[in-house]
Amino acid sequence: MSVVLREARATLVPDMTGPQGPLPPLLLALTVLTGLVDAFSFLVLGRVFVANMTGNVVFTGFALAGAPGFPLLASCLAFGSFAVGALAGGTVVHLARAHRGRQLQRALLLETAFVTAAMVLVLVSRAPYTGGVRLALIALLALGLGVQNAAVRALAVPDLTTTVLTRTLTGAVADSRLARGPGGKAGRRGLSAVSLLAGACCGALAVRTGHPALPLLLAFLLLTAASTVACLLVRSDAPWTKPASGP
Repeated sequence: MSVVLREARATLVPDMTGPQGPLPPLLLALTVLTGLVDAFSFLVLGRVFVANMTGNVVFTGFALAGAPGFPLLASCLAFGSFAVGALAGGTVVHLARAHRGRQLQRALLLETAFVTAAMVLVLVSRAPYTGGVRLALIALLALGLGVQNAAVRALAVPDLTTTVLTRTLTGAVADSRLARGPGGKAGRRGLSAVSLLAGACCGALAVRTGHPALPLLLAFLLLTAASTVACLLVRSDAPWTKPASGP
């Protein structure tokens, strides 16, 4: 247990001179954001994810098989918009490849623009969000999360993908001492899972008890804080700012 706690503390309060510097807590914040926006999209926009593309592929299969309640257009739009966002995010981070802090800053500013546009659209529209408003919200949020995932891939911080937890949870168990492995890094990997769970739970509670726009407002505040920190980090020349060796 002490090892798990040390790993969790090292993730939340990282060594600023280490190879990942301040990136781990920032990526945990983005993991919370993922839970918030997917809670909004699934509960408010109707059985569609804007961050979890694995879910959308499954939903598309359900829709093609004629299962009721799984809109084919929404899943396809989310998938396509996410891909365009990943393309934009990949372009941004590759242009700034010499400095990881600059990669994060530019990607977060672009993602913030998409999420802000979605939040404004929600605030000026009336629930339930249907028709063109619904499709526009799906597209904007999927674009933003595509940018985020491209940036996270470029930053290549181990075990902190902000979206996909299947490999993270598999690693925590398969690499554990119980499985005769080197150690499952349960502290860091567990924090990633808890962060996504917390974001999804808060988003769902916000939808159920408050205004439908509340999850997006919380996501916007998280992005604003993360972007502010990222803008400060571009001045750093610490070792963690050097390009990552690979995803």
